[in-house]
Amino acid sequence: MSDRGLTGRQPGAVQNALAVLEVVAHAGAGVTAKEVGELAHLPPATTYRLLNLLVGEEYLIRMPDLRGFALGRRAAALTGAAPEPRLSRAARDELRRLRGSLRVGVHLVVFGPTALRCADVDPELPLRDPALLERHLHAGAAGRLLLADQPDWREVHPPSRLVRLTASTAVRPHQLQARLDETAERGWAAQTGEVHDDVSCLAAPVRGADGALVAAVVLSAPRPRPPVDHLDAARGCAAALEPLLA
Repeated sequence: MSDRGLTGRQPGAVQNALAVLEVVAHAGAGVTAKEVGELAHLPPATTYRLLNLLVGEEYLIRMPDLRGFALGRRAAALTGAAPEPRLSRAARDELRRLRGSLRVGVHLVVFGPTALRCADVDPELPLRDPALLERHLHAGAAGRLLLADQPDWREVHPPSRLVRLTASTAVRPHQLQARLDETAERGWAAQTGEVHDDVSCLAAPVRGADGALVAAVVLSAPRPRPPVDHLDAARGCAAALEPLLA
C-alpha cells in the first residue's frame, strides 16, 4: 500500500485490514460493511475506514449498486479470484450480435481459479442481482460450470455455504453433486428457479487453448425452464469468444 495507507509500524491496523480482506474473500461479492464488521469483530468506524482505504488501494471494489464489496484487482492477483474484467471491443461486439438476435438476457461471466465475476451484463435484460451469482456458486448455472470443473467442489464452495435462495435451490451436497455430474456430462449448465423463483438460465463455457475454463456465455429469461432453444446460439458465441478471451 502507499505511504498514506497502513505501514509495518501499525501492526494492529495491518491485522485488521487483513481480517477485512479475509472476510470479503470468504463471504463473496456483495458482502456489506455491516456484515464485514460483524464477521471481523470490528467496530463500525474502523470497518468503514478500512473498507474505504482498501477500495482506494484497489484491494477491494464497491459493487455497482453500492450495497456491498468484492475483491479488487490487487487482491484477486493474490487469491486466484476472478479479476475485474476488461473486455476488448471485438468481444463486446460478439455479445451485442447475440443480443440482437435473441429475446433473452445475454451476459458474459469470467472465471478465476475459484471464483467468477459478471463481466458484461445485458443492459436491456439485466441480471436481477449479479452479486448473488458471484457469491452463491451452487445456485447459478455459471457457478455450476466452475464447480463441475473442480477436482473437488467442496474445497472451493464448502457445504456450509449451500444457502437456500429459493425453494428449488440445491442445498444438500448430494443434490448439488447430481447437478454437477449432469453439467460435466453434457458440457453446459442450467438452472430453473434456484436463484430467483421466476428466472431460469443456462451457461455455455468459453475455454482457452489448453481447455481451461475462462468464461461463460449466460442466457437468462423469466421462464419455467432454461432457454435451451437458444443453446446452439450461446455455444456459437462462446466459440467466437474463445480467441478473444484467451
